[in-house]
Amino acid sequence: MITYRLPADPSRHRVGIWRELRRLGAVPLQQGTWALPAGEPFDAGFAQVTEAITTAGGQPVVLSIADDQASVAQLEALFTAQREAEWAEFISDCGKYEAELAGEVAKGKLTLAELDEEEQSLERLRRWYRAIRTRDLFGAPSAPDAERRLKECAEALERFAEQVYQAREHGGAG
Repeated sequence: MITYRLPADPSRHRVGIWRELRRLGAVPLQQGTWALPAGEPFDAGFAQVTEAITTAGGQPVVLSIADDQASVAQLEALFTAQREAEWAEFISDCGKYEAELAGEVAKGKLTLAELDEEEQSLERLRRWYRAIRTRDLFGAPSAPDAERRLKECAEALERFAEQVYQAREHGGAG
């Protein structure tokens, strides 16, 4: 657990620390107080955050609660709830991705440029999935659903690609 103070100005330091803690998957407990599990993949990022706070003129205080099983269990539940919220957002975006593919088919927008754009969107979903999976130490309940939805998105892209290539072969969009 880390709690810290930073000078009010410049605000970019507060924002940078906040963003890095969010990227690591830390759980905000209150203003300037965050928790995350010890161990990889968190230790290196946590050390960087601590150093950045000090460099910005702040005062970090790092606490370990490994001996207090009730607190550890409570933090594990908070951490898992945060991952669950991330998975829910990810799953929602998978639905949006599939709806976009269906919309492009309905509009007849079966071009190589559109296929390239949709491949990039799927790659973004894959990167996002890997980032959440790395932080999901305790196995949030929606993780298997997210994995399934990502596979369904890849399958939907394959179907879309097939339609693009068929349209090109039959003199359609190009």
